[in-house]
Parts: sequence; C-alpha cells; structure tokens
Amino acid sequence: MTCIARNAFRPAISSTIQIIGSNSGSRCAPAVMKKPEIKMPQNTLTLTKKPITGNVATTVSFTRPMGVRYAHTDVTVPDFNEYRVGNLSPQSLTNFREREDQRRTDNKSFNYAVTAGAGILGVYAAKSAVTMFLSSMSASKDVLALASIEIPLSDVPEGKSVTFKWRGKPLFIRHRTAEEIAKEESVNLSELRDPQHDNQRVIKPEFLIVLGVCTHLGCVPIADAGDFGGYYCPCHGSHYDASGRIRKGPAPANLEVPEHSFPSEGIVKVG
Repeated sequence: MTCIARNAFRPAISSTIQIIGSNSGSRCAPAVMKKPEIKMPQNTLTLTKKPITGNVATTVSFTRPMGVRYAHTDVTVPDFNEYRVGNLSPQSLTNFREREDQRRTDNKSFNYAVTAGAGILGVYAAKSAVTMFLSSMSASKDVLALASIEIPLSDVPEGKSVTFKWRGKPLFIRHRTAEEIAKEESVNLSELRDPQHDNQRVIKPEFLIVLGVCTHLGCVPIADAGDFGGYYCPCHGSHYDASGRIRKGPAPANLEVPEHSFPSEGIVKVG
C-alpha cells in the first residue's frame, strides 16, 4: 500500500515515498526529501540587420524568454542612399553632380543679390547721413538771402574806402587813385610775405574789393591807416597796403578778395 503525504508537497519541491514491507503489515515509510534541479531557460537574443527606429527596452524574466521591444516604431528614418556617391550609377552620379552644380549656382545668385541689396542700402544710408550733416553746417536762410549783393560804385568816392556788410562780414570797397595804382603795381614781390601782384587782386585797377577780416585772428582792420596807407589792424599791429597785401605784423596772408564782377557800368556784384 502506498501512502502519500500530501501536506509535504510544495510548489517547487517533489517528494518520493519508499515502500517498505514487513510481516506485521503495511505501514507508511518516512518520506525522503530531494531538492529538485532548477533549470534556467535558455534565453537568446537574435540580432538582425533591421534598423532600430526608436529607443530599445529590454525585459528580463526567469520564467519566460527575454523580450525586446522598440519604442516609437512609427518614426521613419530618412534614406540618404541617393547622396552616397558610391551607391550611384554613372548616370545617377552625373545627375547628382548636375543638381549640386545648379544648387551652388542658385546659392551664388542669392548671395550676390543679398550682398548687392545690402550695399545699395548702405550707400543710400551713408549719403543721407552726409547730406544731413552738411545741411546742418550750411548757412542759414538770412545769410543765403545775402549771398550776393550789387553795389553802385557811385557810392564810393575816389581816394576813399567804404565798408558794406556782406554775408555777415565787413566788405571793403576802395576807389583808388592813379598814384595808388602805380605805387602798388611797382612793389617788388620779393619783399612780400604773401607774394601776389596787384593786377592779380583786381578786375578794374581803380576798384579794390576785399573782406575786412584780418588774416591773423579775424579782427576788423581800419581803412586808410597803417604804415603803407592801406589798412591797419590795431589788435596785433598788422599793416596792409592799398592792394590789401600784408606788409608788416603777425598776419600770415593777404586780405581775401571775394568773387565779384561788374555786370553793368557803375555796378559791382559781389558773390
């Protein structure tokens, strides 16, 4: 008779009962417990050449084969085989190079257009800035209104110098006598600090027209004064002759002769 001790079974352990016979009768023999051998499953991971398109997650289990799953398998990977020169046929390679040349040409055209546009805008901006700067330095409207004046020569008696105002500056008009003209024309140019012949400073010899501004520090000289009978600056002692040329003192240059003309008889236009 076989007796099975059911309460001795466990999920992972099996029991073996040996039967021992005797004369006195049948009885249950003690159970001998043996530890079963646990075999680990042979899990294998097969590598394939299929491209992985997402993050890989691996699950390890002792009761079932190891599984591998992929995340975001719906993401497609771009195919760059077209751009791999080694995989192209001669005709495809020719087409590829033609496309590349055309792309470079298009890029150059675009770059040239952008550069030209930027250059034009830069030149226009620079022109505007210079124009505004020069406009801010130009004369005011009241000065421009006196850009030129006409003076009747009858207002200047012979042998005298009359002062007028032109562009905010004193203007000397001297009606010279024949003696003064001959004297100034005979001056030796080697004696002058700023050599200039008398006929270079006048259009009509009898009329000398100069600005009444001393070339030293901008003072206003006195007419018909000085050691040479022309103009004298009392500020620092500069002496000018009847041709407006510096003859003595610190002034470095002759009095300035403005642009003038004689549009009609008896009229001088300055400016």
